Amino acid sequence: MKGPLFYSKILLFGEYGIIKDSKGLSIPYNFYKGALIIPDVETPETKKSNTHLTAFCAYLAQIEQGDQPLTRFNLTQMTQDLSQGMYFDSSIPQGYGVGSSGALVAAIYDRYAIDKITVLENLTREKLLTLKAAFAQMESFFHGKSSGLDPLNSYLSLPILINSQEHIEPAGIPSQTNTGGAVFLLDSGMTGETAPMVQLFMEKMKHEGFRSMLKNEFVTYTDCCVEDFLKGDVGSLFGNIKRLSKVVLDHFQPMIPIQFHELWQRGLETNAYYLKLCGSGGGGYMLGFTQDLDQAKAVLKDYKLEVVYQF
Repeated sequence: MKGPLFYSKILLFGEYGIIKDSKGLSIPYNFYKGALIIPDVETPETKKSNTHLTAFCAYLAQIEQGDQPLTRFNLTQMTQDLSQGMYFDSSIPQGYGVGSSGALVAAIYDRYAIDKITVLENLTREKLLTLKAAFAQMESFFHGKSSGLDPLNSYLSLPILINSQEHIEPAGIPSQTNTGGAVFLLDSGMTGETAPMVQLFMEKMKHEGFRSMLKNEFVTYTDCCVEDFLKGDVGSLFGNIKRLSKVVLDHFQPMIPIQFHELWQRGLETNAYYLKLCGSGGGGYMLGFTQDLDQAKAVLKDYKLEVVYQF
C-alpha cells in the first residue's frame, strides 16, 4: 500500500490573527510531502510513526463515541493496516510551521473517512466549512486546539483565502514572475511547539493593551498584506509587510527565537528583507520577504534560505 501524496503548507499571512478574524492566506508547498505506506521492512522510524498513528486511531475511536463526531471512519480497516506496520512516510519537518500534522490528518481522512467530501466535488462554502471543522476536530489530537486550515490546505492542495473564520474560499494567487523579489523560508535550526505558543498568545490576550494592538495594528496590516498579495501590488505589499514585521518584533518577541531578534531588526533597518512568523513561532521556519533576493542572500549568507514564491 502506498497512498497519494499530501503536501506541506505555508500560511503566508494570518498567524495568530485568524484567531481574531483577520484575513489569512495559506498556500501549498510541494517541496515537502508525505504518504501512508505499509513498509516491506520495519525500521525504528517506521515503528515510531506506526505507534503514533495507533494512538491517533484510538483518539478517532474516542471521538466517534463522543457526543459530536463530525466524521466517521473505517477504523476496522485502519486498525488492520496499522497491524501490518502502516506508517506516515514524510519529508515534512516536524515543529517547523509547515503543516506536518496537517498533511497526516489529510492523508488519514482521504483513506479512512466514510462519506468523505472529495476534492473533485463542487466545493461550496458549506462543504469547505464542514471539511475545516472535521479537520480541526482531528488535528486537535496533535495541538490541543486546531483551526483545521493546515489539513484543509494539504487535502485540497489549493491556495486558501481566509476572509474570516466562517468565510473561506479557494484563492487564485498571481502567477510567479522572476523580477528579483521573493518569499523565502529561513531555518532557525530548532523546532518549535505549537501548543505552548498558542497558550502564551491566549495569556497575552487577557491584557487590554495587547488586544487593542492586535485589532488596530496586527490585524489591519495582515489584512492589507493579503489584499496586496492577491492584487499583485508589490509596492504596497512591502510597505505593509515592514509594518507587520515591526509589530511582531515589538509584541510577539517570545515567539521569535532570541538569537534572531537582532537579525529581524537588521532587516527592518536595511530594508534588505523583512521577517515574520511562519506558523506559531518558537522555532522552526521564519518567513522572509525581499524585493531583491540576491541582496537578501548576501546579507543572510550564514543562513539556509528556501525560496517558496518569486515576484
